[in-house]
Amino acid sequence: TDSSSDESEGQNATEERESIWVSPRALKTWISGGFVALGLLLEFFLTGQNVQIASLLGTELFVADGLFLVAVAFGGQEILRNGYYSSRNLNLDIDFLMSVAILGALIASLAFGEALYFEAATLAFLFSIAELLERYSMDRARNSLRELMDLSPDEATVKRDSSTETVPVDEVAVGDVVVVKPGEKIPLDGTVVDGESAVNQAPITGESVPVDKAMGDEVYAGTINEEGYLEVEVTSEAGDNTLSRIVEMVEDAQSNKTEREQFVERFSAYYTPVVVAFAILTTVGSPYVLGTTWPTAVVYGLTLLVLACPCAFVISTPVSVVSGITSAAKNGVLIKGGNHLEAMGSVDAVAFDKTGTLTKGELTVTDVVPLNENSEEDVLRCARGLEQRSEHPIGEAIVAEAGSMGVDERDIDDFESITGKGVRADLGGTPHFAGKPGLFEELGFDLSHVHATTDGGVVRQTARKICDRNNCLDLLEETVPKLQSEGKTVVLVGTEDELEGIVAVADEIRPEAARTIARLRDLGVSRTVMLTGDNERTARAIADQVGVDEYRAELLPDEKVAAVEELIEEHEGVAMVGDGINDAPALATATVGIAMGAAGTDTALETADIALMGDDLAKLPYLYELANDANGVIRQNIWASLGVKAGLALAVPFGYVPIWLAVLAGDAGMTMAVTGNAMRLSRVEPETENN
Repeated sequence: TDSSSDESEGQNATEERESIWVSPRALKTWISGGFVALGLLLEFFLTGQNVQIASLLGTELFVADGLFLVAVAFGGQEILRNGYYSSRNLNLDIDFLMSVAILGALIASLAFGEALYFEAATLAFLFSIAELLERYSMDRARNSLRELMDLSPDEATVKRDSSTETVPVDEVAVGDVVVVKPGEKIPLDGTVVDGESAVNQAPITGESVPVDKAMGDEVYAGTINEEGYLEVEVTSEAGDNTLSRIVEMVEDAQSNKTEREQFVERFSAYYTPVVVAFAILTTVGSPYVLGTTWPTAVVYGLTLLVLACPCAFVISTPVSVVSGITSAAKNGVLIKGGNHLEAMGSVDAVAFDKTGTLTKGELTVTDVVPLNENSEEDVLRCARGLEQRSEHPIGEAIVAEAGSMGVDERDIDDFESITGKGVRADLGGTPHFAGKPGLFEELGFDLSHVHATTDGGVVRQTARKICDRNNCLDLLEETVPKLQSEGKTVVLVGTEDELEGIVAVADEIRPEAARTIARLRDLGVSRTVMLTGDNERTARAIADQVGVDEYRAELLPDEKVAAVEELIEEHEGVAMVGDGINDAPALATATVGIAMGAAGTDTALETADIALMGDDLAKLPYLYELANDANGVIRQNIWASLGVKAGLALAVPFGYVPIWLAVLAGDAGMTMAVTGNAMRLSRVEPETENN
């Protein structure tokens, strides 16, 4: 069943993470820990059993010391091997420093006659645990990405003539038709050729509500067919589907270093040599300055060598970046680099394209005003007949509205497009027109003095009649401007002798647009701007409705770029949100370019720094909040790990920090702390209607 397959996929991911704790290195670590525990038992509790077993260079070797040496042999094996290769490459890395510390403790035991075998054993054991923790931390941060990779099924049911055949997805070719039953995952990107169903697209677009799919609709690999039967024609191969591209880009993003990561690397290059020098100075100087014994001074030096390893400090940023990027991918936001995540958190102004971003990018009929005893159906029937041969988006919107209202089609003759003004055609042998008010003024209509009466709220009029001020409808000064002020395009419909009605068409504003602008302002964005090529009146109407701080209308693509450059001069960071195709230059110019609805769109995925996979503008505040939180977490991790290391290092010469505490607190403990802090980013979730 599908539920059992989902469970097995989850178990596979969990087993892969848990395998770190049963790897060969982990097993050696546990054996090392066992011998350390036995040594401690004999050293401090069963002292009568801790007898001398040998003598090395004049120093006594007890049973506990022997157990500690065995612990070093198991726990320090890989450390010493890696340290050897580091020394050959003249690389002052963590394995080299730990190797020096372990060997130094053993040599000091022989040289000074004071047993430091326990220190060497705890170093080997605790550092091995720290290394395992670090691997586990990064794996845990990448867990969301692994869940994405596990989404795509391994097999597909392919339709072959009258039968079906189950084959591996790698063997499915473009053009094949796959069958997807209720509850199954869609194996590959494709187009629905038969059936209807609701599809859960959350893994790709982050949409919480299933999307209805019917013939001709696009579907994505890894999404879940909720209830109906679907037949899908495959449009991309297994390694080239939307899910694969997302996974690949997220993996690439993790290697794209932020400015803070680069700072950490530069700082580490100075930090380690400085602490090593401090360790040597402490070892040589403490017997003279602090009056310590030479064995104690050596222990202080070895402890400082341990603290010279900037483990937690180095992973503090990447573990946060990985956590943020993979968490975003799980919620339908593709961030193409840690540097873009960091930049988004510093954004102070957001610029929006209008069409397809703040609006849906699809014209729809918003108003039908019937005139001269006509009904809405009469107006739409006439308008449909006139526009059904038109390829203009306004005509397509009118035809679609008439179709959804069930309005009958009319036979037309002598269709003619009047460039820039409208269309003309014969309906039932009578010439009809649809177009701008200017077209009807040319036909002789006096649109400022139209005889009108009001009956039940419906305006009716007769053209070319003299009227008084009490029953005149002024289309040019009142009705048309009112509709246009709402961002609508007005189309008049009628014959040479009579106006039959008005149809208003508009690009519908996204329902989440106003809430998105308000939420961004609440989160700290100081300025929102709408950039559009549309006319001034429409731009003003849309800007007023969505609540942006300002708008700029009638912009050409190069003027949009100039507008973004102006914003960059005035603000620390500027994000540009667009459709990723028409707005490519402006997206590239902005500090952060964000593409809307990028699922399945190669151009949008390639153009933008960040892609909102679904057509959901409400993901923008989530992205901004996540980026802000990520920057905060990175700062906390850097300064906390650095502060703890510095505090421990300064306390070492005064005898307050034993070597085991240096490893446990400065390395393993801080690794767990920075990882846990980074995991908090997974708690940031997009707002839903319920929250």
